[in-house]
This record gives sequence, C-alpha cells and structure tokens, in this order.
Amino acid sequence: MTSASPPARWAVSVKGVVIDPDDRVLLLRNERQEWELPGGRLEFTETPPQCVVREIAEETGWTTEAGPLLDVWVYEPLPGARVLIVTHGCHVLDTTAPLRLSHEHKEIALFTREELPGLVMPEGYKRSIHTWYDHAPTSH
Repeated sequence: MTSASPPARWAVSVKGVVIDPDDRVLLLRNERQEWELPGGRLEFTETPPQCVVREIAEETGWTTEAGPLLDVWVYEPLPGARVLIVTHGCHVLDTTAPLRLSHEHKEIALFTREELPGLVMPEGYKRSIHTWYDHAPTSH
C-alpha cells in the first residue's frame, strides 16, 4: 500500500496594476533585478482586493481602490517555487501623495506603456498591465 502525498500548498500573491494620471504604470524592482507589480502574499483573514490595497500602501505609500480582476497565472520565480499570481486593476485615490520605496524592493518607478517591452519582467505582469490599459476607464 502506498501512502498518499500531502496536498500541494500554493503561495498566493495579489498584485495591482496602478496607472497614474499621466498614464504611467507603477513598478518595483526586486532582488532578482526584475520589475514587478506592487502587491504581496494573501493573508488568511483578507480578500484579494483587501490584500492588494494593503500591499500597495505598504510598498509605495499610495492609497488605492481595488478594481476588477485582470488575470490569474502561475509564476515560478525560482526553480521549484511556484506562486499563484492574482492581478487586479487599481485606482489611485490620492494622486498628490509622494511615492515611498519600502525595504522590500530596490527601486520604484513609473513607466509609460511604450517602455514596457524593454523591461525585464514576467510576461504575466505585462499581460495584466496591457489588459488594464485597454479596459480601464480613462481616469485610472
């Protein structure tokens, strides 16, 4: 008789696509030198929209409101490490607040849509960004 394997456990990371009033997307550079969307691990007591709003505030200082679900995909940042990525389009509530870089990232920046193809970043993030650009109201 063979013993059953324990069920797989997935890390879930909720990310937000935030586009400022000048039509630039907010990105953070991580320790792997990749650009990524702000966001992070879903806590047991919160919903994905609550998670993304909390994480964006912690990582950037911006207050946002979570909008629609954009995409769900699996990312393998390191061999054998899989993360379920959930992306939401987000609306900036205070456009006068300065950006603040947290200790979790190396750099924070705003990029135009035209700059995206040249950035080192997972294709899933690029897909989510293009989806939000294409479907979001003009007042992101």
